[in-house]
Amino acid sequence: MLAPLTPLRPVVRQTRGQTPLALSDILEDGVNLTLWQRQLPLHIAEFGALIVGLDEPLAEALVIELDREDSAPNLQGLAPHCRDLEGYDGFIADVSWLVSAFACLLGARRIGVRLRLLDRAMCPRFHVDHVPVRLITTYAGVGSQWLREGVMDRRRLSQPDSEPTERIEQILCGEVALLKGTKWHGNENHGLIHRSPALKASERRLILTLDWLA
Repeated sequence: MLAPLTPLRPVVRQTRGQTPLALSDILEDGVNLTLWQRQLPLHIAEFGALIVGLDEPLAEALVIELDREDSAPNLQGLAPHCRDLEGYDGFIADVSWLVSAFACLLGARRIGVRLRLLDRAMCPRFHVDHVPVRLITTYAGVGSQWLREGVMDRRRLSQPDSEPTERIEQILCGEVALLKGTKWHGNENHGLIHRSPALKASERRLILTLDWLA
C-alpha cells in the first residue's frame, strides 16, 4: 500500500513588476515579498525632498477605519503641520490611493498608518515582522534592505556577527513593497527577512508603512 503523499510547500520567492497589479502577487502561496517598481511623480518627490530639507521631527500614526469597500480613507489628520507646503495635497492623494489599494487587495477594514522622518536606522538588524502583511514605501531617501531565502540562517536573526555583508537587496525610493510576516497563515516560518538601511550623519528618509489590523 502506497503511503499518502505529503503536499509540497511552495518555493519561497519574491516577485516584482512595473504596474500596481504586481502587488496582487502577495496573495500567492510562497510569495513573501512583492515589489511595485514605480517612480514617484515629480511633484510628490519634490514634496518629500522639501520635508527632508526642513529637517523637523515627523512621527505620525493613524488608525483608519473603513466601513465599506468604497469608503475613502480620511487622512486629514496626517502631518497637519505640513498642509501649507507645496505638494501636500498630491502627497495625501498618493497615500490615500495606497491605503485604498491595500484595503481592497486584502479586504482590510482597519489599517494602521505610520509616517516618519528618520535620521537613523529604525530597525538596524535583519529581522522578520510579526504581522500578517506590511506595506513599505519611501518618499525620500534610501529604501529598506531585504534578503532572498537562504542568504541568512533564520535561527541567527538579530545576531550581528551572523548578518551577511553581500547579496543584500535594496528597495528603491518610491517603490512600493508588500512584505509578508509570520502571522500570515501558511507563512509562519517564512516572513521576509529585512532591515532599515544605515544612514550617514547628513541623511534622512521619509517612510510610510501600512499595517493590516483587521
